[in-house]
Amino acid sequence: MSMQAMRYPAIPLIVHDPYFSIWSFDDKLSENWAHHWTGSSIGLAGLIRIDGKGYCFCGAVREAPQLEQLSVEVLPTRTIYCFAGGGVKFTLTFLTPALLHKLEILSRPVTYICYDLVSTDGRAHEVEIYFDFGGESCVDQTSDPIVWSRFLHPEFDLLSMAAANQLPLGKCGDNLRIDWGRLYLALPRGQFRQAVAPNYEMRCNFIASGTLPDADCLEMPQPVRFDWVSMAGVVDLEVPADGKTASSWFAVGYDDVWSIEYLYRKLPAYWRNTIPDFSSLLSAAYREYAALRAECEAYDTEWMRDMSAAGGEKFARIGALAFRQAIGAHKVVTNLDGTALFFSKENFSNGCIATVDVTYPSAPLFLFAQPELLKGMLIPILDYAGSRRWKFPFAPHDLGTYPLANGQVYGGGERFEKDQMPVEECGNMLILAGALLKFHEDLAFVEKYRGTLRTWAEYLLDKGYDPENQLCTDDFAGHFAHNANLSLKAILALGAYSQIAAALGDAAEAEKFRAAAQSAADRWSVDALDGDHYKLAFDRAGSWSQKYNLVWDRLLGLHLFSPEIATREVAFYRTKLEKYGLPLDNRRSYTKLDWEFWTATLTGDADDFATLTEPIYRWVCETPTRVPLTDWYDTIDGRQSGFQARSVVGGVFLPMLNDAALCAKYAAKCAKK
Repeated sequence: MSMQAMRYPAIPLIVHDPYFSIWSFDDKLSENWAHHWTGSSIGLAGLIRIDGKGYCFCGAVREAPQLEQLSVEVLPTRTIYCFAGGGVKFTLTFLTPALLHKLEILSRPVTYICYDLVSTDGRAHEVEIYFDFGGESCVDQTSDPIVWSRFLHPEFDLLSMAAANQLPLGKCGDNLRIDWGRLYLALPRGQFRQAVAPNYEMRCNFIASGTLPDADCLEMPQPVRFDWVSMAGVVDLEVPADGKTASSWFAVGYDDVWSIEYLYRKLPAYWRNTIPDFSSLLSAAYREYAALRAECEAYDTEWMRDMSAAGGEKFARIGALAFRQAIGAHKVVTNLDGTALFFSKENFSNGCIATVDVTYPSAPLFLFAQPELLKGMLIPILDYAGSRRWKFPFAPHDLGTYPLANGQVYGGGERFEKDQMPVEECGNMLILAGALLKFHEDLAFVEKYRGTLRTWAEYLLDKGYDPENQLCTDDFAGHFAHNANLSLKAILALGAYSQIAAALGDAAEAEKFRAAAQSAADRWSVDALDGDHYKLAFDRAGSWSQKYNLVWDRLLGLHLFSPEIATREVAFYRTKLEKYGLPLDNRRSYTKLDWEFWTATLTGDADDFATLTEPIYRWVCETPTRVPLTDWYDTIDGRQSGFQARSVVGGVFLPMLNDAALCAKYAAKCAKK
């Protein structure tokens, strides 16, 4: 199957963070309107006139015929559409410089939209390209009023829209969109015609005559949906007959001013560490466009090659689709000391911020390619747990509801232990701290938080082997006791802590926890065994489940369990595959996308990996649910069970951790910055 033949459930267009996140939910860009990840419509329209004849290439504009779409390709930092018509091939690229090794650039909320056109009939062509943006991206509801304006800027003609009534960081929740800050349409100065007017009027005028209104609409504030006032830019291009490319570009940016509230302190986006204001950011974006475009093209080529080497071409395609989603379900901000903090949102789950059992499955991408972001996920939890507010001997579940990270809200919150996830979260934090030490030798990090990590290790020593009736990260499956996979996590976490203690020079403590982990692993190998596989729970004969946590035994070099356990389990899983993947356990036919990739990596065998992941690729191409990747779906009919656009798709990249040379190469990129 060629790259162009892949059908994406949803296609990333402009994806930066949980608020500035725009997708196409359709095969063709002109089939429907774009959407925020939550599903609310975003008014983007793209029109082109070729030698005076108008076509639509973006958005459901029915006043012009659709330009034929030849292909769409999603790469880590780019989404590339190709169109043809009127003797011209038109390539439209949404370029987001999501360069993980360059945090300041990664954190810039700016996407470039690039036009490249060539003649296909040996003739020259007069081309005009129109693009408009409505105010939906800067309000929660289209009934909310907006204002608009123009700004003088050294490099751009700037058009802007913003909510009329703003209270930055004034509310929190799951199915919400931003209603503060300012959206910018940045058109390179002197190259574009511009207008701010009702979109229907502008689109019809452009299709008919290539013109825009002579004056901007001044009737503001007004609700977004009243006249659907939009910002529009038009560029005129000469496409030469000789096959040379005619090109242009513009940028779209969003200045949220304040991004996250953390323990009642308002924090800005990370780019403000080095750039004083949004005007300066736009100037940098202008100056660096050509270099960033070339760097992103090289970066995408390198990632696709390395992902293909790690897991095959189909794995690379899924990874490319997951890349910006995993990053864009977070916000990278700067702490008071300049440290990068990386806050996740539980999209269409419960809206929690900095959820530990979301961090855990998300971690492989960042452990592999940018450890500062993994630390940026762990530090807020560790600092909170070390404060006087957190009174429990186990790790918190979350820090609040996005974008307010002011303290745990899940379960008993800060008040009582009921409905917490103590074994789950302690295990997650210890394994990830151990992974930072193993893969990046980050001794300073584990030393700083040694006391808290030790408290959690002691908790698992007492409570981890045979978990009481409680939730694990798959909390949608409900409470149950004696969870064998959760027990695995606790055992491996004790092993990880023993490595931490050894690295910190405490040989006695290292031996204590290593011996405890080994003893528990030996017991587990007997207690969980059920003939040709291992049980869902110690007391449930005839049951089974994915033992995805076991993957860390090999990746961290713990070797607490015999390799035969993984071999036996994977051989059993191969008999349980459904059309679209491996069920999570014997109780239901649904599965979790992230865990499937971990489970497929258990043995490190390429054939096991290919066999277990082939149905996942089929699901990506055939699922009837058209949303940004869901991580919870049914393996029989392929339908979404819940969740979408979550950061946990970072777990898809776990196979990259198998290759020590690849890990070293990407770590070196971060060191160079």
